[in-house]
Parts: sequence; structure tokens; C-alpha cells
Amino acid sequence: MAKQAGTMCTIMCQNYFIYFMVVLSASASELVFQESLSKIRTYSNASTQEEAVKGLIQRVIGDRASEFSIMVNPEIQREGADVFKIYKSENDSIVEIEGSSGVAAAWGFHHYLKYFCNCHISWDDNQLNLSSVLPPANVQKVAKDRFRYYQNVCTTSYSFVWWDWKQWERHIDWMALNGINLALAFNGQEAIWQRVYARLNMTTGEIDEHFTGPAFFAWGRMGNIRGWGGPLSVSWHDQSLALQKLILDRMRSLGIVPVLPAFAGHVPRAFKRLFPDTNLTLASKWNGFEDKYCCPYLLSPQEPLFKQIGSMFLEEMVSEFGTNHIYNCDTFNEMSPSSGDLDFLRSIGESIFQSLTQVDQDAVWMLQGWLFFNQISFWSKERAQALLTSVPKGKMLVLDLMSELQPQFERLDSYFGQPFIWCMLHNFGGTLGMHGTAKRVNENVFRDRSAPNTSMVGIGLTMEGINQNYVMYDLMMEMGWREEPSDLSQWFRNYSTRRYGQDNIHLSNMWQLLKDSVYDYKFIVQQHGRYIVVRNPSLRLIPDVWYNASDVMKAWGQALLAVNSSPSLATTKTFRHDLVDLTRQALQLQIDFMYQQVVRAFLQKDAAYLSNSTNTFLEIMADMETILASNKWFLLGPWLQSAKLRASSPQEKKQFEYIARNQITLWGPTGQIRDYACKQWAYLMSNYYTPRWEFFFKELMSSVVNKTPFNQRNVSAAIFTEVEQPFTFGTDLYPTFEIGDSVEISTQLHKKWRHLADNYIYSN
Repeated sequence: MAKQAGTMCTIMCQNYFIYFMVVLSASASELVFQESLSKIRTYSNASTQEEAVKGLIQRVIGDRASEFSIMVNPEIQREGADVFKIYKSENDSIVEIEGSSGVAAAWGFHHYLKYFCNCHISWDDNQLNLSSVLPPANVQKVAKDRFRYYQNVCTTSYSFVWWDWKQWERHIDWMALNGINLALAFNGQEAIWQRVYARLNMTTGEIDEHFTGPAFFAWGRMGNIRGWGGPLSVSWHDQSLALQKLILDRMRSLGIVPVLPAFAGHVPRAFKRLFPDTNLTLASKWNGFEDKYCCPYLLSPQEPLFKQIGSMFLEEMVSEFGTNHIYNCDTFNEMSPSSGDLDFLRSIGESIFQSLTQVDQDAVWMLQGWLFFNQISFWSKERAQALLTSVPKGKMLVLDLMSELQPQFERLDSYFGQPFIWCMLHNFGGTLGMHGTAKRVNENVFRDRSAPNTSMVGIGLTMEGINQNYVMYDLMMEMGWREEPSDLSQWFRNYSTRRYGQDNIHLSNMWQLLKDSVYDYKFIVQQHGRYIVVRNPSLRLIPDVWYNASDVMKAWGQALLAVNSSPSLATTKTFRHDLVDLTRQALQLQIDFMYQQVVRAFLQKDAAYLSNSTNTFLEIMADMETILASNKWFLLGPWLQSAKLRASSPQEKKQFEYIARNQITLWGPTGQIRDYACKQWAYLMSNYYTPRWEFFFKELMSSVVNKTPFNQRNVSAAIFTEVEQPFTFGTDLYPTFEIGDSVEISTQLHKKWRHLADNYIYSN
């Protein structure tokens, strides 16, 4: 009894201590997971991080970097959260920045540029007009969470696939400037698998039929497809390994923790030959891919071989790249397990985790929570709990992938205590089109961070593709330090001033109109950005508009009034980019309107009306081509050129161009995910989308004039044969440089089209 009493006293004291610490802490979840997540950190010393940040600042502002003093001091960290301090008096010539890590110091530098110098750094262009004398400052910010996470596993294929080191260097700088301290680092893993498969005595032919081409790596890695767009050359593997080492070295030197891949259980078909008595299950067919390109085997996690293969891969990975003890693994991305038995699901989780800890005892498994939304009918609360609790608490880090629309932590009891990151997905496939849930992001992060029993430990960006709607990402990353929601009207005004380097009433009006329309999406169904102009022609399309379209037209007018009142905007890169994007959005809406006229004319069998409507539709498309061609960020040429530059032989050059074209159009040999990753880019508009619509309109007119039935299936098949497939196999060269003046073109188009659809107003 005395022993029990002593034990009870110890337990009570321990519980009281935990309670006391939670009360004192600003974030209880940080304390709960502090020990289990403590190994996920930078291992670079302070001096290394300081030098890395100094190099970053030099790259950003050149010679004026000498006006900044950088200090990395881990001692100022607050309960696992980053801290940065900024100080400059009126009389000082140097801005002193102290950060608890390199990332924190870079974050502080960026904060100073944004909020004291009204500067702007984005994915596309920067506005860095620093005053001759830097303003005084005295501020300290404490991160609200342990992590600021970056990337979706698909981003590597939709946006980064053809990048060289110069592009990666700028992007890693951008990560650090925004306080991102946890990010995927997925380059080179196919080269590691090549070694593992060779050690298992797999033939070159068997390996070649398994690896996808680079533009489709994400889905080959997750077991959705195999072989499509491959094989891979020795040169590709060598380049990828070298690039990965540069990426990892820079990320780690800045204090960014890289997330490496782990074995998810998907193996080549050759495993059946190598291990005939092993439990292998063909993965389910994904999006209609034929057997040649779908369904690798899934090795049963209950097989001893699972841990053996997982360990072999991780040993090679860690030996080549080192580790920060966190690994991504998604076994069931858009594919259901073979059984819903709770013990089976629990054993899967246990096996995956053990395959990590056999190599790295400090391993943490990072899981994309997409499966719980995408296959919600399978992943009941009980089944999700079986998988999530199969791993010790704190040893799994879940990305709640689309928290802004469909948070799963709410229905899954904060992932049953496993730490999770609140993520904004926002974009699918890298599609263009103004869209965002600004109000929801601005409010819900704070609500969910302070919810009872939350296990939230970070925020993140998990878009499938970048270079679109930057305003949403700028807003989201501020959730990492803000104490409370912003006044969105004021925030958008400030964003306008920072992005363009001037306080202009018309620009402020423009952003207020956009804030209350395209960036005020209120629904929960995922919005993909598949607009009429870039969709496979049909009579059954529905314009995807959730706002008053006239607000966009008014915003367009305000943008042009702004440049009239302030001619310097005409040479401001950030303004020119946004003017093209806004003009594109407005013309996209006008095309939606004309599409409705086309359908109406066809149903009325009015040939004259149909001719007029289709001609106007195509004229707007031609004008959209013209405005897009005037800005480098809206060109097809750079995407194709970068793909070809990564090739090491004429054959590989042809292969890479084909898969680069295929990904943004048919997405599969016969259009399995047609138009999913569609881009409103110049030369794609004129050489792919316009010919599709021309063919479609010709068939509509023939049906009306000849009074014959219109056969959608036959027309779509003909468009595939005559337009879509030939484009993907094409080798035409397209400009990689801008043509025309964006301001002049937009002004002309505004006069031409602004009144076309005055009555075209959607209200939901």
C-alpha cells in the first residue's frame, strides 16, 4: 500500500507539473510534443547559419547588405518556437537582426523589408525600392507554432521538376524569408531506388518499366502509376543527386529542416519474379490508366520483406544525404487499402514506422492527411484511429492538407493526439485563375490553434503548383507570427503598397474589389480552377464563378486608372505581372459569357447567331493570347525549354519535351486526367486551346446548317486525334521572351471588351 501511495503521489506530482506547465504555456501542444519532435531541428551551428543568412541578404539587396547585422542565438528560442528581434535607432546606420535560428533571422530581415521599408518579395517578381536611409525599428516576434511547413508531394512535379540550381537557390531564399523551417526535399530518390533495385538483382529493363518520367514522379512515388513517361537515364540520376546535395546543404545551412522520402510499400512488378512467395497485391487502378502504366505491386506491410526493403532504401538515403530525422511516407494516396480490418490497418502503420526506426531510432513519420478526405467513405473514424494510433504519440506528424476548406482534424479528434500542421492547399495542378479563401484563412488558423485539446503544431502551404495567386500565400505565411486576425481591408491596402512600391488609391480600390470577390470563396467544395476556356469543348460546361464578375471588371478599370495617374507603374514588374493576370481573368469571364451565347445559339439552331457568338469567342481568345505573350510568367516557352535543358541526349530531349507537353494537356497517353494541370499560357492558348474550340465550333455549325445530330463523343475523339495528341508530340519552338507592352495591350482590350457582359453577374 505504501508503495502504491508513493507511486500515486509521484503520478499526481507529475500530472500537476504537466498541468502547471500547460497553463503557463502559450501553446500546450508545443509542450506535449516538445520531446517527441525535438530531433526535428537544424544541426547547423550558429556561425554557419549566420553566414548563410548574410549570403541570402547579399543575394536579395546586393551591396546594401552591409547595412544589416545578423546574429543567430538559439538561446532566445521560446519553448521550441522561433524568435526574431529587429533593432535600429534613428541615429544608427545598421539594422541589427537577431534570430533563434538562421530561418528566424531571415524571417526577421523579411519582416523589416515588408513592414518598415514597404518592400515585397514573391515567387514571381520583387519590389525592393529601399530608401537611402533605412527607417528605425524596435520589434520582437515569437512564432506561434513550432513549424512553418512547405510543399505538397505534387509540387515537385507540377512546378519544380525542371529547375536548375539558380532557380532552387532563389526559392530556398524565399522559404527562409517567409520563416519556413520544414520542407520536402525529394530530388534524387529515384537514383537511390536504382541502387536498391540493383542490389535485389532487378534487371535494367525491369527498372525502366517501373520509373515514370520526371514530370510524373509524384504519382510514381505514391504508387498511382508506373512507367509513364520513363525510363530514366544515368545522366538524369547523376544530375538529380548533385542537385539534391546543393539543395540540402543550403536548406540546412539556413536552418530549414528537409523532409526526406521513405518506403511506402509500392514496388515494381518484377518483385513477383524476385520474391514469388511474398504477399504482393496489385495497386488499384488510378484514373483509368491501362495496365501498362498502372498498378505497381503493394508489398504487404506484414511481410518481413517490407521492413527489409524499407531499411535498405533508408540506409542508402541517409548515407547519401544525412538526416534530420523526419520522413514522408504516403502508402494510400487516392487508393484504398485491401482491407478495412482495424488490426490490419494498425499493422500497416506499425510496419511502416518500424521500417524507419530500424535505421533511425529518432525517426518521425510525416503523413499527408489527404487520404482521410479523398477516401472519406473508407476512412471512418475507427479506421483512421487504427492507423494513426499505431505509432507512438508524437512520432507521426500529420499534414491536414486542406484545412481552409475541408479540415479533417475536426472529425478525427485532432488526429487522436498526433501532432498536425494546419495547411492551406488552395491550388490544384498549378492552374491559373484568381481564387482564395482570405477570410477563412485569416480567422480559422487562430480559432483552431486555440481549440480545446488541439494537437496543432504548425501552419503550412501545400499547393500542388506555385506561381499563382501570390497574395493568398503572403497572407497565409503571416499566420505564423500574428497574434490575432488582421483587418483584411487594411491588410490588402498594405499589400498593394508593398507590392508596387507606392500608395495609390486606384490600386487600393483594385485590391478591395478583388478581396471581396475572387478572394472571398465561401464554399467547402474544392475549387480546381478549371475554367471554360481551358476545358475540353462540350455543350455541358458550367462557368465556375462564385462571385460578382462585375467586380473583376471594375478592378481591371481601377488598375488602368492607377497607371494613368502614376506612369512609373508601367515599368514596375510586379504591377505588369498583376495587370496581365487581371486582364486574363477578365477575358476569361468574357469567354464564359460568350460560351453561354454559343450554347443558346446552337440550341435555337440559329446559324447567324451561332456564327457571331463563336467568332466573338475566338476573338477574345486571340486577345487573351496577346496579353499573355506580353509577360514572361505567362509563356509556354520557358516550361518546354527548361525540360529540354535537363536532357543529356537528343532522345532524352524529345522524351522530356513530350512529357512536359503531356502533363499540362492530356495528363496521360489518352487523356486520363485531361486539363487537370491546365495553364493559361501564351502559345498554349493559340496552339492547343484555340484549335480545340475552332474544331468544336465547326462541328456545331455543321450540325445546325445540315440539320444533323451533334455527336459529342465523336467530336471529342476527333479533337483528340486532330489537335490534342499532335500537340503533345509536337516540337515547335515557342518564344521565351515577352512580346508587346502589357499596359498598352490591356488598355486597348479594356476599351474593346469592358461592356460585352455588363449583365453577366453571378451571385451565390
